[in-house]
Amino acid sequence: MNKVVLVGRLTKDPELKFAQGTGTAVATFTVAVNRRFKREGQPEADFIPVVVFGKQAEATANYMSKGKLISVSGNIQTRNYEAKDGNKRYVTEVIADEVGFLEYGGKNDARSQDSAGESGFASDITPIDDMGDTPF
Repeated sequence: MNKVVLVGRLTKDPELKFAQGTGTAVATFTVAVNRRFKREGQPEADFIPVVVFGKQAEATANYMSKGKLISVSGNIQTRNYEAKDGNKRYVTEVIADEVGFLEYGGKNDARSQDSAGESGFASDITPIDDMGDTPF
């Protein structure tokens, strides 16, 4: 079984590209995942490259940014290629099936923080108190 689940922070803004021919969206990013145990009182992290495709790739690139908390579920994939200098390069990365946005407020979502009032709701959203008539 090849399954991985990660929760960590983005090290930089996701990079969005579109595959030639098919036009499929492809987002790549790196997740910094804290290790469970600390060495000499200092937290350590692993930096894991992630690739996601399709609509999830577009959403990730549009709504997530450096430092935001993200969850990723997918599988580990290894591949190799020949670099321009003639040497063979090996790559290990996570191919994401699911991406969860654990913190919002990315590049294109600045308006939500500006328009949110003290209650935390955006001005175009009205909170509903439906507990008043509940019989139980």
